[in-house]
Amino acid sequence: MSVPPLNPLKTAPDAHRGPGPQDVGLIMGGGGARAAYQVGFLRHLARHWPELEVPYITGVSAGAINAALLASHHGNFRQAVDELTHLWANLTVEDVFRTDVRSLLWNLLRWASQLLSGGVSVGAPKVRGLVDTQPLRTYLSEALHAVDGELTGIPYNLRDKSLRAVAITTTSYTTGQSVTWVQGEGFDEWSRPQRQARSAVLGVEHIMASAALPLLFPAVELEDEWYGDGGVRLTAPMSPVLHLGARRVIAISTRYRPTHQEAEEPTVSGYPPPAQVAGVMLNAIFLDLLDHDAVRLERLNRLLVKLPEEEREGLNCVDLFVQRPSQDLGKLANQYEAQLPGAFRFLTRGLGTRETKSPDFLSLVMFQPDYLRALMEIGEADADANAERLAEFLDESAGSGAASGSPVVSGNG
Repeated sequence: MSVPPLNPLKTAPDAHRGPGPQDVGLIMGGGGARAAYQVGFLRHLARHWPELEVPYITGVSAGAINAALLASHHGNFRQAVDELTHLWANLTVEDVFRTDVRSLLWNLLRWASQLLSGGVSVGAPKVRGLVDTQPLRTYLSEALHAVDGELTGIPYNLRDKSLRAVAITTTSYTTGQSVTWVQGEGFDEWSRPQRQARSAVLGVEHIMASAALPLLFPAVELEDEWYGDGGVRLTAPMSPVLHLGARRVIAISTRYRPTHQEAEEPTVSGYPPPAQVAGVMLNAIFLDLLDHDAVRLERLNRLLVKLPEEEREGLNCVDLFVQRPSQDLGKLANQYEAQLPGAFRFLTRGLGTRETKSPDFLSLVMFQPDYLRALMEIGEADADANAERLAEFLDESAGSGAASGSPVVSGNG
């Protein structure tokens, strides 16, 4: 299906020409295909701050793709976002995983055989995922200009001082811990209960591991351990960017916040199909914790401003801007479901994606150009609606809002 391209990025007449404040951190979480929404938001920033430098960049799951490109691109911010737009605008399901009948059926049969055998080897290798994601590995290697799997643009930007650190979070299936891989200068590795940071030279395999949806995508081996989606055990999504040193944080969520009335409306009738259960679980794992973390940060800010600086025990107030979609991206996926490849569409419908009004599970894997373009357009429009608050947030001359006791800034509720 041919999808018209988005309008090319053009610098706004009143754009800020400087690199922006040097304490900015960017958080891009998971959501599978919904990460295209983040690109739309970034397009707004690129139009109004074409030379913006984001010293601290963190990504989880599909957000790790966006983080990696921004951190490794050699050009200015507008050029990096332009290339990121191109990456998502040309992405298809076939670029992410194999969708041919033979591949899908073969994995299902092997999985069934493994279950029926009670785990005893029957001569075939164990199934590592429902789908084969080698196409995504190839696509990312080309799109990110990787050299032997390494993102060579990151050390270039570190030397240039436009980047201070980038972090990609994964979940170790071997130990059960959340592991954040950091490439940067002047940071200390940290360790907290069930989560830690490790210094690394980041590459395509770190992204593949962070984006490996549980059971659906195969785990990835890093340093003799097996890793999957970074959102599974990341109980504090804002922790990495704060550890790196950011004091002004932009977090782009892909989760729509419904009104109380909307939240009370049933999205499925009768017994919930597997797709509904999976959608609720994946939202809880990947998206809900960001909101909880934002509330905790706001409360901590309010406590800190009441204390003299010498009694804060090294803690600092942090400004936060959270951008959320203005509409339910899960519901939107229903409009594009018919365009999925036949074999894969047959599989998702078998899981019950047509039986729910908000197929969040489907939206995670809806790598359809028309759907991805719609998400980018929504993200850009939502940022445009918050342009004034964003400008205030990124004003270099402004003092810290959090330090003066202001609440968390939150786009779209």
